[in-house]
Amino acid sequence: MKTIITIIFIIFLSFTAQAQNNTDNVKVETIEMTIVTETTYELNLETETEVARLYKFKNSRIKRDLNFITKANKAKMA
Repeated sequence: MKTIITIIFIIFLSFTAQAQNNTDNVKVETIEMTIVTETTYELNLETETEVARLYKFKNSRIKRDLNFITKANKAKMA
């Protein structure tokens, strides 16, 4: 009984999906572009200098994160 109801339900859904009107035709405007045969290269002589940070302090956040020591690595007293 359950299988018959599910088959009827699937058939009903397929008929309702096919009964929808999808008559909207979307027209796309095309753009004509020409082929470029000449290329020019520009040299950028201005260079940007970036600053790298050095941390003096032992407990700085980045050094602490890079050390990554877990509790399992510590020695235990027997």
